[in-house]
Amino acid sequence: MTAELPTDGLLEAYRRMTLIRVFEERVSELYRDGEVPGFVHLSIGQEASAVGACWPLSVTDVITSNHRGHGHCLAKGLAPEPMMAELLARATGTNKGLGGSMHIADPDLGIFGANGIVAAGVPIAGGAALAARLRRQDGVVVSFFGDGAIAQGAFHEAANLAALWRLPIVFFCENNGYAEFSPSADQHPVPMAARAAGYGLEYVSVDGNDVEAVCVTMTDVVGRIRDGDGPVFVEAATYRWHGHYEGDPEKYRSKDELAEWQARDPLANARARLLGRGVDQSALDQADAQAQARIEAAVAAARQAPGPDLSVLRSSVFADRPTIKEPTAPGEDAEIFRTMDAVRLALEHELEANPEMFIAGVDVGKGGNVFALTRGLHARWPERLLDTPISETAVMGLAVGGAMAGLTPVVELMYLDFLGVCFDQILNQAAKLRFMTGGKARMGLTIRTQFGGGRSSGSQHSQSLEALLAHVPGLTVVMPSTPADTYGLLRAAIRDQNPVVFIENRQQYGMKGPKPPADYLVPLGKAKVVREGTDVTVVSVSRMVHEALAAAEALAPRGISVEVIDLRTVAPLDSETILASLAKTNRLLIAHEGVTDFGIGAEIAALAVYQGFWTLDAPVMRVAPPPTPSPYAPSLEKLWLPDRGAIERAVEALVRV
Repeated sequence: MTAELPTDGLLEAYRRMTLIRVFEERVSELYRDGEVPGFVHLSIGQEASAVGACWPLSVTDVITSNHRGHGHCLAKGLAPEPMMAELLARATGTNKGLGGSMHIADPDLGIFGANGIVAAGVPIAGGAALAARLRRQDGVVVSFFGDGAIAQGAFHEAANLAALWRLPIVFFCENNGYAEFSPSADQHPVPMAARAAGYGLEYVSVDGNDVEAVCVTMTDVVGRIRDGDGPVFVEAATYRWHGHYEGDPEKYRSKDELAEWQARDPLANARARLLGRGVDQSALDQADAQAQARIEAAVAAARQAPGPDLSVLRSSVFADRPTIKEPTAPGEDAEIFRTMDAVRLALEHELEANPEMFIAGVDVGKGGNVFALTRGLHARWPERLLDTPISETAVMGLAVGGAMAGLTPVVELMYLDFLGVCFDQILNQAAKLRFMTGGKARMGLTIRTQFGGGRSSGSQHSQSLEALLAHVPGLTVVMPSTPADTYGLLRAAIRDQNPVVFIENRQQYGMKGPKPPADYLVPLGKAKVVREGTDVTVVSVSRMVHEALAAAEALAPRGISVEVIDLRTVAPLDSETILASLAKTNRLLIAHEGVTDFGIGAEIAALAVYQGFWTLDAPVMRVAPPPTPSPYAPSLEKLWLPDRGAIERAVEALVRV
């Protein structure tokens, strides 16, 4: 392959590299002077790899980036003016001042985000690539990462899945020799080529400081992927002139090493070639001057721009929700169905209505789910019921990247207990990307999962972790208690434009109840009074709602009137319904399956004390398991897990106060 561009092409590449270099040098000065806050990681020295990697990409192609992402964003076509304003934390910034240096993104330009979490963009690239595949487009995704990211599990899961599904991704490793302060030799036991071979990925190496070589190599790689070839791993050898971050003392490398790499300056090399091909030096000087003038103008405009208004905080967390009226509950004469039927029918209804929806997870396709909840759907939609490897991080990345690309992902986390192995994609990606992009990123995705004690499943298959999720701004957490609500809430979750974690209780899959009509929708974020009363308010959720109702029924003959509220949505919390009930009863008990300490009951108690303290006639009480992991022995688990008897006793104690 001849690593040569036409002269006019090389001149354009030089202009793009110069813009990146001048931008980064100016940011370094601004950071030194205290005008750029936070952390800054500059890509000076790596301009050729950024420009060359993006050279064959169109606007509709996608990149994912890392904390050292300024050059990638500029090379993909993002204007320096809003980027500079973003770094100076201005309202006119790319992300309205909510992202900053490590999180610049513009999904409209196919820039799915620089990312402060090492390797986190790689699974997201899988979702973007899947979107191109499902839409039968020839789009390509380039996922940028450094050599340090190769040690992350997120990279391995995403690479394995991409190779298995032959997704249109270029895994573009900018190997600058260091992972933070550590040289590559201290991080990796095998070379990158061996890593790629381990996943069956084609491996291509290129001089990352030679912009022509990178442009030509990537033009070939991207072209072949567009034609249907599978993913490719490209290793670009390059070097960062500055430290890992601005202010890095750089004690881990020598001045001689830096000087050696600076002698291979990608801009100087490209300039020398252009002069050798007869390009007049004045044309190059003009390119330099234009870049300097543009960046100075960008700095001046950013300095004059206003800072972000406080209102941008709340407006950027959630997308607007359509108004859904509380439906009329199905009557007793309605057909009876089970909760497991409700899940399948809701998924089936939305798959029929929305060709952009897909379902992915371990054994959700041909196997029909471990609880048979998706059985029969794969036969109808084989391309949209996707069995994945046991790679929860990659699965969640499919959801995030797919949502950003405009699809409607529904992914399954088989057990809520497995949250820990993929929490970054939920905590730092799904929940935050809309916010960090100033509301630009589409994030309509649903994560279905299940939990439930009472089956001796032990400490790693029984946890009720809704409080952990509810604490994360940006997530909606739903926990239905009836078959009808399961159907209506799941459909609403799938249609919502925000990330929703939908938590089912496996103890209730066989529960029977009236079947609602096909168009039944239940509003998210709205609790329901499922039994009216006057003496005590019991707030509960999921299976514990039925324990509360049973306790209320048992207490009625004793003259104790209990009002039971089913939260349905844990976050955002429907404080209005809770406080309205408290204004009537003056007493509050919260019952949930998560352990007592730091659970959702604590938040509801705080709400009652802070906003409703003037009405309370007794201390707030909680009924929940003690703060230990779930025991295995059936006898212990029965004592550990609260039931209707515990609720009865607690209500009686409240009434006696």
